[in-house]
Amino acid sequence: MRFMILRKADDQTEAGVMPGEALIEAMANYNDRLINAGAMVTGEGLKPTREAVRITFKNGEPVVTDGPFAETKELLAGYTLIDVASREEAIEWARQWPPEDGDGNATIELRPVYGLEDFEPGPAMDHITHQFEREQRQPTSGAIHLSFDGNCSEAFDFYAECLGGQILDRFLHGETPAGEEVPDNWQDKVLHTTLSIGKLTLMGADAPPGYYQSPQGFNVQLDIDDPDKAKSTFERLAEGGEVFMPFEETFWARGFGMARDRFGIPWMINSGKK
Repeated sequence: MRFMILRKADDQTEAGVMPGEALIEAMANYNDRLINAGAMVTGEGLKPTREAVRITFKNGEPVVTDGPFAETKELLAGYTLIDVASREEAIEWARQWPPEDGDGNATIELRPVYGLEDFEPGPAMDHITHQFEREQRQPTSGAIHLSFDGNCSEAFDFYAECLGGQILDRFLHGETPAGEEVPDNWQDKVLHTTLSIGKLTLMGADAPPGYYQSPQGFNVQLDIDDPDKAKSTFERLAEGGEVFMPFEETFWARGFGMARDRFGIPWMINSGKK
């Protein structure tokens, strides 16, 4: 059974007073106990309502009202979602809320959370059930992983500069626990690196000797709105490589091109949908 532990707002939380070290440590210890018991699902604090927006519907029409809101005792300052065996267990966890919060004067509300089993079966609930199942199948994140023949560092430095990205990490074979066993000419080769380019994440590594295979069957596809910038990026990526389709106008875009860069990675640059 899932229960929401609701921490009601007060003058301090509405004023945006941040918790001190003692309260943060007390909450961390409380969360540790929940985690160790397998009861913790999630929990977060909420910013004061001066940063909130309330949307009220009148005859189906939304009316937007900026905070802050006056009825402090009816507002929320945070929540913790727990999964326990019974209502009694949920109450016991709520009773253990850290007394450091609100100088021992916090108000907690405990609410059971509806489960799918609480609703009558039917087409609408089948739809909702399918949504939950589909969401659970979705990965947390995704990235394109590229393999290189010993020149991963050079390639990712070039991609970061060419595409305005940021290298988040880079680990070399010689830096691993087995680094002493790595041949001298492989010490500075990349075991793993990550490049963030806006919403796109590229990962890469140098394939061990004898295991490298030239990339095939895929392209790294980029959308760049400005055709001039897209063409410039295409030309830089294609420099020293091979152009499969020159960057030019197509029936679906103001500019599109395909090329393999000098590191062996195939790219598609698309710009300005018609």
